[in-house]
Amino acid sequence: MQSHLARHFLRKRLLAAMLTVAVVVPLAAAPLHLPPVTNPVSQEHHVGKPIFFELVTPDLAAAKRFYAGLFGWTFRDIQSDGVQYAEASLNGHAVAGMVHKDLPAGQQRQPAWLSFISVRDVDGVKKIAVQRGAKVLFEPHSIPDRGREAVLSDPQGAVFAVLASSSGDPPDVLAAPGEWIWSSLHTTDADADAAFYQALFDYEVFDASGEAGAQHLMLASDDYARASANTLPPNRPNAHPHWLNYVRVDDVVKSTQTLVALGGRVLVAARTDRHGGKVAVVADPSGAPFGMLEWTDADSKEVSK
Repeated sequence: MQSHLARHFLRKRLLAAMLTVAVVVPLAAAPLHLPPVTNPVSQEHHVGKPIFFELVTPDLAAAKRFYAGLFGWTFRDIQSDGVQYAEASLNGHAVAGMVHKDLPAGQQRQPAWLSFISVRDVDGVKKIAVQRGAKVLFEPHSIPDRGREAVLSDPQGAVFAVLASSSGDPPDVLAAPGEWIWSSLHTTDADADAAFYQALFDYEVFDASGEAGAQHLMLASDDYARASANTLPPNRPNAHPHWLNYVRVDDVVKSTQTLVALGGRVLVAARTDRHGGKVAVVADPSGAPFGMLEWTDADSKEVSK
């Protein structure tokens, strides 16, 4: 029964992550076990921390080649009839999951990375989110070895997932090159969205806006910066609110050159970030956007009150 439920939940989550609706196909008999978030199991829990990321892609084989060439990720395939899933690892621990999902002919939705944010009580967070204007894209459900999760869209339409990991959360240590280091919410009303996520995750909110006028609000928990809420740029009036996740790299310029050689695209060219390193926004060969960010070992994500 658990295997049937796991496939059912995974397929429906894929549909939610790609912001489209479709009929769930009949379930297969072969078992499917998604990998735990942390291995070995830990007792750490950091509410409000993005702890896992999954790519929904129409070409899983191409995605594996691309991210292996760009970040050195290795993969373990997890397959059952009708579901193709790959666990991505770096230096022996999981960094992401990748799921194959065909795009119907004429489909305009682009592939995407889905962010999973740590919570202790998925059902309680869902209730608060709905009360504050969120939509439930996929109801809370439990998956063997992974935990309990739900997929939501915030009041302005940005899609995210919440996860109560049954194996604990990754520790608060600085991400190594090739690992996820930052998550950024881009939205039409940064103040309103920051207040929404603060109600869900009890964030401390710090205004780190610059002189240019665009809002940049830092979201922190456990005295550790987790993410930011930012206003969408005025020159993109049709841009949809979204979460964008960043991978740490040693050299953004060299990494973007490698990315292009592997078939990816540069969406926002490398520029100097507020922390002094360079940052770029890019897309993989299927169009899934993500960021690359330089971060020195001397910099800390700890925040002072």
